[in-house]
Parts: sequence; C-alpha cells; structure tokens
Amino acid sequence: MADFGIAMDGRAPITSIPDQARAAAEGGASTLWIACHLFLRDPVTTAALALGATKRLKIALMALSPYTTHPVYIAMAAASLAEMYPGRVTLCLGAGAPADLKAAGIEAARPLVTIGEAVKVCRSLFAGEMADFHGKVFNVSGRRLANAPCDVPIVIAASRPNMLQLAGRETDGVLISAATSPPFVKACLDQAAEGSAGKPFRKLGIVYTRLGATEKEGIDPIRRPIGFVLRGAHHAENIRLGGATLDQAALASAYASENWAEVDRLVSDDVVRRHAACGTPAQVKARLEEYRAIGLDEVIIGGMDDASSIAAALAAARG
Repeated sequence: MADFGIAMDGRAPITSIPDQARAAAEGGASTLWIACHLFLRDPVTTAALALGATKRLKIALMALSPYTTHPVYIAMAAASLAEMYPGRVTLCLGAGAPADLKAAGIEAARPLVTIGEAVKVCRSLFAGEMADFHGKVFNVSGRRLANAPCDVPIVIAASRPNMLQLAGRETDGVLISAATSPPFVKACLDQAAEGSAGKPFRKLGIVYTRLGATEKEGIDPIRRPIGFVLRGAHHAENIRLGGATLDQAALASAYASENWAEVDRLVSDDVVRRHAACGTPAQVKARLEEYRAIGLDEVIIGGMDDASSIAAALAAARG
C-alpha cells in the first residue's frame, strides 16, 4: 500500500509550520515535502521547524535547484539537517520553475547536465569522500563535508523524458509535480522505469487536494494553485494527456499581470477536475486511489496550508 505525504509550498506563515507538521504526523503522513519556490519561504528553515516539532516524521527538501544554490551548499544544508535528525531527511533536486528563474534573472542552461552533475557532487559529499569532481558545469575538489558520511536519499523532480530516465538511472527516486493528470503521471513513471533498467527506485507524485461539502467547494480554492503550475510551457504534454483545454500563453499572461478574474476563467472546473483531487471526502479518496493505482509508492497531498486542512485530507485519504 502506498504511503501518504504532505507537500508544503511556502505560502503559509512560517509560524504555522510546527502545527502543520504535527497534524501531518498525527494523521499518518510519512513525509513532509517542503518546496523551494523562489520568492516564497525558505525550505531549509521550514524543514528545521517541522523536524523539531515532530519525532518520526520525515522531510524532503523539494526541489532544490543547482541554478540558484551551488550543490556544495545544497549538500551542506541536507547533511546538517540529517546530522540533527538522522534517517529523516531526503534531498530532491530539480531545475526550478522556469517563470521563477526568469523573474530572478537566472538562466537554466543544460538542465540534464547540470542536474546530473549536482547528483554526483551531492552523492560524493554525502558519502564522506574527498571531492574530486570535474564536470562541464561544476568543479569541486580537495574538500569533504564536515558532518559526512550521512544517509540522505536523493530523488529528482522531473517531467521530461531524459530527466525522468536520469532519475531512474542515477537516483533513489523520481518526483512528479503537482497538477499532473493521471495519464501523464503514468507516462512519466514509465520513462523513469526505462532509465532504471530494473533498478528499484521510489515513485512519488504530488496531487493537489481540497475538500468541500460539494465538488464545487473543493474546486474553487485550488483553481489558482493549479493554474500557477500549469502556466508553464513545460506542462503542455501533461495538459494534452489529461484531456483538458487550456490556453497556457493566456494563463501565463494573466498570472504575470495578476488578472485573477482571467486566471479563474481560464482554469475551468474541467481543468481542475482532471489535474487534482477535489470535492467531498468520498470523491477525494476515490481520486487519490486513482493516482495510487498508477503505481506511486507515495501519494503526496498538496494544496493544504493549515493544520486542520491537512488533518481532514489525510482522514479522507485513509477513509
């Protein structure tokens, strides 16, 4: 049976994190997946608060980008958390949301090479080895982590074929983004499995989730977070496989101008329905089961930003 996790996107006040972490732990979540979105809240600070507020709950730093943070510093952050909370930390690497990188003036050239090299640098440092890596993007040599070796699994957040295959081949797992339709999640897992060549790896996916007394009450609050993700051009195949109709260029423009009425118009009920788990507890449970049946080892519930919502979503998921 698949585990359930909780995703935090960095929008909630930092003061609410301990309560949210405790709600996740008490509801039976295995892991808190703490997002690194530029201009939102720092994931390492958030992770430290969540770990300190619970006794067994694991956290994953998701998805730290070697474009914004050097892999040496990424490894330092994960290893320091693992030093205090051994066995409870996972590192997820990813390129980062293109629109966010653009807003920060960051170029994301050669993502496959960059992420692949970051994995190798972090692996070596976590193993306690003297670094001796000379790649096309990163050169790290003559130093080792002060607090290694440490047990920190590495996964990659991926949605494109080559990156998915890299995740299956080189890391401990693959994370599929939120707002992804079940057919797209399955296609991604198939690509990662091809790269793994039979090597076991963790299959992880985020599902935006919102409960309501009716389906409509579940759909409306999650409309803008779904649109925030789907505005990216790299989600074109996700939308195509899911079967919804969505003008991504218009959606990106509406977000950029903060035209919320247009965002709400473009992200129709049908779009949300095909890319999330929304509605009554029974509807949410059925939809999460659909994602789990694809083969996910951990279904990560996203879109929650307070302790009561986390508790209710986990209760619905477990039936």
